[in-house]
Amino acid sequence: MATTTSTAVRVLGAVALLSQHAAAGLYPGLTTDNHTCSLQKPVLSCSAEAQPGLVDTCCVETFGGLVLSTQFWDTYTGREADGQLLPKDTWTLHGLWPDFCNGSYTQYCDLSRQYDPIPSPNTTTGTPAGKPVVPWTGPSIGTFLEPFGKWDLLAYMNKFWVAQNQDNGGFWGHEFSKHATCFSSFDVECYGPQYVEHEEVVDFFETALAYYDVLPTWGWLSAAGIRPSNASFYSLADVQAALTAGFGKLPYVGCSGPAYNTTAAGKGSADAGKTVLTEVWYYHHAFGRVQRGQAERVHANITGGSVSSCAKTPGALRYYERTPGSDVAV
Repeated sequence: MATTTSTAVRVLGAVALLSQHAAAGLYPGLTTDNHTCSLQKPVLSCSAEAQPGLVDTCCVETFGGLVLSTQFWDTYTGREADGQLLPKDTWTLHGLWPDFCNGSYTQYCDLSRQYDPIPSPNTTTGTPAGKPVVPWTGPSIGTFLEPFGKWDLLAYMNKFWVAQNQDNGGFWGHEFSKHATCFSSFDVECYGPQYVEHEEVVDFFETALAYYDVLPTWGWLSAAGIRPSNASFYSLADVQAALTAGFGKLPYVGCSGPAYNTTAAGKGSADAGKTVLTEVWYYHHAFGRVQRGQAERVHANITGGSVSSCAKTPGALRYYERTPGSDVAV
């Protein structure tokens, strides 16, 4: 009798949990039934077929169909004293982002799954007209992996998905809440009537790492003789050529730091691009649900947008070494 009662409580709890998310899906009327994606044709996102009403939105990415796997080159974490270090000779994962097929995007699509302690922006639209994104004050999203026994995943994330000036868990909460909730295939309804709380969080983390693991930015640059150096200067064209040779398509290359025309070397130049190499965004169209990990690589300018924020003048870029004590061999 006790076993039967316990089972009933678990079932009722699952039903109650799903009811909390009944209006959370990206599409009205989405239910937990019939999402057996192995029975569905893995349609390519952003194709004419990838439309709600034509396919199961849980099995084909129909919302954020332009999938960006993004990486950072940070030189320190700001939390070295806490043991939060960067992986040596490796760019770190920033996130997996769902842009619309026209290159625009949205964010914080499901505030019932808001686990970001420092929301940025602090409204859903980034303007006063948007809904406020209330800071998460609960436990770190990293603890969501523990009931699933994903200690190996947690350890791997702490090595390669590393934040700057905040704890890793807070950064992961930001990436999930701002971006993962805007993928149709991570809607909680997609996990069926036996959904377990935070199942899709674990799924997103595994998926983001699967995309990251096949994109060795440091290795591609290093093979072309482009390595971190506090004394060297590099050219955007060479960085783009090295990454395009590795990825097969032109990624977006991002820079920070001073604009070239504000530096002594660039005085009088019209080149206002930034000069410190910091990020790379790799663009994809996904076959079926993003979680399958099968995707078509596409150029960063497939929608006509910019392919870089960096200075284009030859020899204008810096690719700085890590601060001593900020990285560790893995």
